[in-house]
Amino acid sequence: MAVTVEQRIAELREQLRLHDRLYYVEAAPQISDTAYDRLMNELKELEREHPNLITADSPTQRVGEQPADYLPEAAHRLPMLSIENTYSIEEVKKWSDRTIKALPDEAIEWVVELKIDGAAVSLVYEDGVLVQGLTRGDGTTGSDITHNVRTIGDVPLRLIGDDVPSVLEVRGEIFMTNSTLVALNQGRQDKGESLFANPRNVASGTITMLDPRICAERGLRMFCHGAGYCEGIKAANYIDFLHEIGGYGLRPTPHVAAFPTIDAAMEHAESVIEQLHELDFEVDGLVIKVNSFEQRDRLGSTSKSPRWVIAYKWEKWEATTRLNEITVQVGKTGAITPVANLEPVELDRTIVSRASLHNADEVRRKDVRVGDVVVVEKAGRIIPHIVRVEKHERKSDLPAFEFPTHCPVCETELVQDEGGVYIRCPNLACPAQVKERIRYFASRKAMDIEGLGDKLVDQLVSGGLVVTYGDLYRLKDRREELLALERMGEKSADNLLQGIAASRERGLARLLSALSIRHVGTTVASVLATHFGFIDALEAASIEELTDVNEIGGIIAESVFNFLHGDYGKSIVEDLRSLGVKMEADRPLLASDSLAGKTFVVTGTLVKFTREEIQDLIRQHGGKASSSVSAKTDYVVAGEQAGSKLAKAEKLGVKVLTEDQFEALIQ
Repeated sequence: MAVTVEQRIAELREQLRLHDRLYYVEAAPQISDTAYDRLMNELKELEREHPNLITADSPTQRVGEQPADYLPEAAHRLPMLSIENTYSIEEVKKWSDRTIKALPDEAIEWVVELKIDGAAVSLVYEDGVLVQGLTRGDGTTGSDITHNVRTIGDVPLRLIGDDVPSVLEVRGEIFMTNSTLVALNQGRQDKGESLFANPRNVASGTITMLDPRICAERGLRMFCHGAGYCEGIKAANYIDFLHEIGGYGLRPTPHVAAFPTIDAAMEHAESVIEQLHELDFEVDGLVIKVNSFEQRDRLGSTSKSPRWVIAYKWEKWEATTRLNEITVQVGKTGAITPVANLEPVELDRTIVSRASLHNADEVRRKDVRVGDVVVVEKAGRIIPHIVRVEKHERKSDLPAFEFPTHCPVCETELVQDEGGVYIRCPNLACPAQVKERIRYFASRKAMDIEGLGDKLVDQLVSGGLVVTYGDLYRLKDRREELLALERMGEKSADNLLQGIAASRERGLARLLSALSIRHVGTTVASVLATHFGFIDALEAASIEELTDVNEIGGIIAESVFNFLHGDYGKSIVEDLRSLGVKMEADRPLLASDSLAGKTFVVTGTLVKFTREEIQDLIRQHGGKASSSVSAKTDYVVAGEQAGSKLAKAEKLGVKVLTEDQFEALIQ
């Protein structure tokens, strides 16, 4: 018998209510966040198609379930709403487009921060004294957990300083680190007690217990990531708010950054995802927010979620397996990466038998040993990595892993980065490094050479046909040797040579990215190419001049300078130059050089131009358009409702221009 729409909607609502209670009240979820989101999205779609079936008590119309009935309840002064979430970058872009449309011709700063996988709470301070801690509850009423939050080391009982807000409500996440869970489970096994499955369940279950002594023993932590009802705070935006509360002794959420465009924010988000293995706490996504509080107020909220924030989540899978062996591999910059060879285990319908251990420091920090039972995680597109060791399963005294002292390929003695964690093979002619560099040089994000895959690179390097990047462009003169390679026919050879020839025209940004200069990825390469325009200008720049470039710090500047002025880098550039590889950036012709050497910041609502138009004009006349005001800023072009950037410019004595004055300047 076919299920009607009404029946399916009723079934989905019943399931979601059950899972809400299991998650929010009993801290014993039975399904993953991904599975829950699928149920919710199906219900949303059905209600969107049949609006006449929407009811006030549908899970789509409210935030969560009731607070635990064995604790006192209290109302949130401002609703503690949930966040709209997505698993798609395209959906994040659609959200940002809606935000930009709602704030036309306004500069928007986009904040990226970690989405901590813990328990959401609210802390209230009055005249600097902690008076209340609440769970999220149903978003309007939460359970009073003041007795437990007082035991958490990250939560000050009294704020630091004399000039504190009269009322400060901070919202954040209570969580447990992986290393704390490992130690906790070891102790519980010794006592014959049941073991905990994951840190999130422990955190959410512990904060609603009646006995605060248990909470005190479990070593919970807290990060603050939001503002509730406040009276007397000084910050006008989120980044400043985090700095402000940090000054009061609260612990702001770490690794937060703001960007002038959503594209820059999402590029940063992708780089953050690649570093998650370094964290000792669980993260199930990233949160993207509008920075300005005033803009947030104007954007407002739906009945369920604020319009100024979205969570970019990824599907995450965990499994327990045994570590059989640790091997090491050599990367394109010589970095020696330890790899865990695992007893094969299924994750997301694929069999995983290898996981990255990233560096020697991570092996030591997580105390990973051959023979250990480990928890391995795969999250979205992130390569599988080991989350923690199940030390309670360690039945014998396993020997610690000894990192090699010499390169496993060329036997050169290894060296460790000064002040860093990576151990490298310093031999630039190491065959393993050469293969990895050539692979990256040919990749889509670099020179994009059609037909040059991993297996062919192995053959070319192993056969001695390619040792340097320049050797790729000399293959046209070694066609017969190329044809002698395995599975290399006439057509394949011709297509490869055409792809190599076409790569000569990729331009300076692609070339800089392709050269495997340490700390230079696609973003840094693009910044350098846009700023200097030609390789000659880049070569002529001092470390100080490189550091002066926006987004280029001292470490990057020194790395670029050393590469271009070292024997290896100089020979590479000269060789490619002689082979006709394009070494200049594609840039529009300048209308004039009237703004040459000048840095501009545009702020406020403009009348004559859109923000993009005036920034293009700045560049067309030789100037530089920046997103932040500093002592190096020459001019600020200010429209109506200019805020903190205008105030900072006035404080620093930076000259402020109207649109008319800017037009006069370029004419």
